[in-house]
Amino acid sequence: MQFINQKQRERKKKNEKMAQMATLTEKQANEYLNARPTYPTIWYKVLAGRTSNHKVAWDVGTGNGQAALGVADYYQRVVATDIDEKPMSIAKPHPNVTYLHTPASMSDDELVSKLGGENSIDLIVAAQSLHYFDLKRFYAIVRRVLRKEGGTIAVWVYNDLVVTPKVDAIMKRLVDSTKPYRNLKMNLAFDGYKEIEFPFKNIRLGTQGRPKALEIPHKLSLDGYLGFFKSWQPLVKAKEQGAELLKPSMINEFKEAWGDQNQVKDVAYRAFMLAGKL
Repeated sequence: MQFINQKQRERKKKNEKMAQMATLTEKQANEYLNARPTYPTIWYKVLAGRTSNHKVAWDVGTGNGQAALGVADYYQRVVATDIDEKPMSIAKPHPNVTYLHTPASMSDDELVSKLGGENSIDLIVAAQSLHYFDLKRFYAIVRRVLRKEGGTIAVWVYNDLVVTPKVDAIMKRLVDSTKPYRNLKMNLAFDGYKEIEFPFKNIRLGTQGRPKALEIPHKLSLDGYLGFFKSWQPLVKAKEQGAELLKPSMINEFKEAWGDQNQVKDVAYRAFMLAGKL
């Protein structure tokens, strides 16, 4: 009994830590929502073509529900879950999407039940969130709920923002300055999921060790660009530890490199995808 209780305490401690990490950007959820790019609709169309059925999809770590809304165009029902309720509070409603708070304390069996039971999910997506998960636990749940025949899991992350050579050079210095404040999970994202575990059959949309490189087009004003950094997790984490990495002098450099501060520029987020089947 003592060994079981110790395991339970360790799991609770780990889950609490995961929850704390997941709330870093949620402190400035509205800024994050404005700066975050919209994932290309073609991604959802391609993924829908990889599943035999289009009844139920699960968007895990949904945040503000962006991926859930995209998936909802191709599936009859989308269950969008997150361990924190705050980002879901600003998610747009959709008749096909059910937003579900799943605290870290929820048992695996309860989560499986709420998702629809064993072998019930046609598509699982995790957008910009897989690196926070307890992968052993998450993949065990995936194996229970994802359809054995025709089900697909897809995850993606973006880790760089391309504007112009002058702006990008300043951003590189800022990114490099975050290294002391990035933990192992953050580094998985910065590395484009090249080192993350993904034990699923290759369907030629990125596989373990070889993620598929993609781009997410977006438009940002200078204010929107700087707003992205205000809600960017490495900077938020550094600030919580007393380090202001985005100094006024650097903001002035960004302004000078941007040029006309009222100009909205075409930008691109560099993204990486992994997708597979059981």
